[in-house]
Amino acid sequence: MDEVTRDQGGGTQTQHDRHGQWPKAESVEDFRRNLAAVNGRIAAACQRAGRDSASVRLLPVSKTVEEARIRLAYAAGCRYLGENKLQEVSRKWESMADLTDLKWSVIGHLQTNKAKLVARYAAEFQALDSLRVAEALDRRLQAEGRELDVFVQVNTSGEASKYGLHPDETAAFLRGMPAFSALRVRGLMTLALFSAEAARVRQCFVLLRTLRDRLRQEAPQGIGLDELSMGMSGDYEIAIEEGATVVRVGQAIFGARNTPDSYYWPADPGSGPAA
Repeated sequence: MDEVTRDQGGGTQTQHDRHGQWPKAESVEDFRRNLAAVNGRIAAACQRAGRDSASVRLLPVSKTVEEARIRLAYAAGCRYLGENKLQEVSRKWESMADLTDLKWSVIGHLQTNKAKLVARYAAEFQALDSLRVAEALDRRLQAEGRELDVFVQVNTSGEASKYGLHPDETAAFLRGMPAFSALRVRGLMTLALFSAEAARVRQCFVLLRTLRDRLRQEAPQGIGLDELSMGMSGDYEIAIEEGATVVRVGQAIFGARNTPDSYYWPADPGSGPAA
């Protein structure tokens, strides 16, 4: 399974058939091996796309993973982790405060009444799709004396079950962002279709990249659109081929999760996991 396979059109296939079957990492050596395998695939995808592998940041996603195994991942070199649920990541942040260089990226939907938690500890927030949330975050960050890197989430799959702005709404949303001085917009984020059909998955990534390229021409001063966060365990290679600068990889590093994906994302026959 470590060899790159091709679809009928010559493109990289998804690895979604491995969802729920990735072996569980239970030692530092397991994590080192999994990280090396993922980084190797990232490098190969970059080579195919004519890109420098240093242009892609791997964000390991540790949702549902217990503290003991997160500490093993830390020992294997992980210093930046992605989480979806605020209650879960808040608990982990507090219990692992001794790991002073471990940073947390919130990649799940945020309600305004939870903004104070993100403002307190998150190193970045990747799922901004509401000006009300932006206002709440900005107010809380001002009180904390902090600034926060954010990604604007765009719904490129067209699924009602997924959060994110409609692509046509994104330009207007960005025009409103300079009002929130504590938020530093770094780029866009999306969740592609969870599908074995690589062409349909790739279409979501192409849409985000082309949208970003167009918005760059009209974005307000100070709004950064250099980053594209897209791609998960089953499709990050395709995402890299289409310009991803951040890939969110969970199961390929930590192993299959026991908690169903519906716990983290709205249930829908066409929707899939986040990492």
